[in-house]
Amino acid sequence: MADKTKENAVKTGSDRVRRSYFDKSRKQEYTVLIPDMLPIHFKLIMAIYKQYGYNMELLQTSTRNVIDEGLKNVHNDTCYPALLVIGQFMDALKSGKYDLDHTALLISQTGGGCRASNYIHLLRKALSTTFPQVPVLSLNFSGLEKNASIDITPAIALKLVYAVLYGDMLMLLYNQCKPYEINKNSTDELLARWQHRLGKLFATKHDFMSTARIYKAMLKDFAALPRTKEKKPKVGIVGEIYVKYSPLANNHLNEFLLEEGCEPNVPGLLDFVMYCASDAVNDEKLYDKRTKKTLIYGIGYDVLYKFQKQQIRIINEHGEFQPPHDFEHLRRCADKYMSQGVKMGEGWLITAEMAALAETGTKNIICAQPFGCLPNHIVAKGMSRTIKQAYPEANIVAIDYDPGATKVNQENRIKLMLANAVM
Repeated sequence: MADKTKENAVKTGSDRVRRSYFDKSRKQEYTVLIPDMLPIHFKLIMAIYKQYGYNMELLQTSTRNVIDEGLKNVHNDTCYPALLVIGQFMDALKSGKYDLDHTALLISQTGGGCRASNYIHLLRKALSTTFPQVPVLSLNFSGLEKNASIDITPAIALKLVYAVLYGDMLMLLYNQCKPYEINKNSTDELLARWQHRLGKLFATKHDFMSTARIYKAMLKDFAALPRTKEKKPKVGIVGEIYVKYSPLANNHLNEFLLEEGCEPNVPGLLDFVMYCASDAVNDEKLYDKRTKKTLIYGIGYDVLYKFQKQQIRIINEHGEFQPPHDFEHLRRCADKYMSQGVKMGEGWLITAEMAALAETGTKNIICAQPFGCLPNHIVAKGMSRTIKQAYPEANIVAIDYDPGATKVNQENRIKLMLANAVM
């Protein structure tokens, strides 16, 4: 189907939902808004798409009005991440900052069993009566929304993989330097410089692919930051992918832990990407069904795992920072407690991350979950006792995030956990 302009908005799904298509030939005229989930990674992704004519803006509003807009536009039983994403979009569109005839929204879809893949339909329904001219784009690798997916050519897909790798590296180095910086905001300034530098590298033909050289330069720059030698408790953050990473969803949990004198330890996005790829490979073994999809995902997994092994090796050779967990080790951790066939939501990955954190020195762990996300409650809250039995020093607390939960209550529960923090 050819792309259509806003004037050709059509009714889809039901008589109440009007849908506007994005005209890619006019993409330079649009501002594409994206939700605030992974600020470090998303800024790299924005830099990549800028080279292909897209003007993107990261929404970073975190007022109560975002939640209120979400409650107005989706049912209160809807997953909290959906409520926040839709609320943030609606808040932005009502702010008066944007030309609504030249504004589009971008949302990601995993294509898995989570309700997240259906957020896009809830968003379109919310827009249909108030902002029917605003089109919604999908970023996915599952073949969803073929007529509304953002451009993902082989060249763009390759750059997105590198954006995940470099985003994870920057997040890791930032969290290991920020708690100990001597010169205030020096870590933030270095992070911003590297985001700008990587954005320029992505504009080149091949320079962004020199991972070893770029990793070593990152390590050198962050290691040169003046830092104290004091020892602070490490606190791991696991949970549902949006709540785990999004400052809006977790009430700026990373910043709160820094203010409380802790070192946050947040597993990288690559783990989730490899988790999704490995699920297809596991399906082949569990159901004895080999398809073209399982073959492609299997090759993709092997490539990503080689990238991760290289990153771990270079960090270890440098010797000053703690590397991410080896994903095959995460899979072995999961096998101690459950089948890798448990894959709804973040599935076995949450349990594996808790176990891996506990055995590598990060014994204080926060499980950040949207209230009512049943699959993740089972593999997080439901497995915390089992993890504590295996690692008696593990200090685990589950924090629920939803429209009715207060920030004060969440922070008090975290402070209670920190009062017993293991160094």
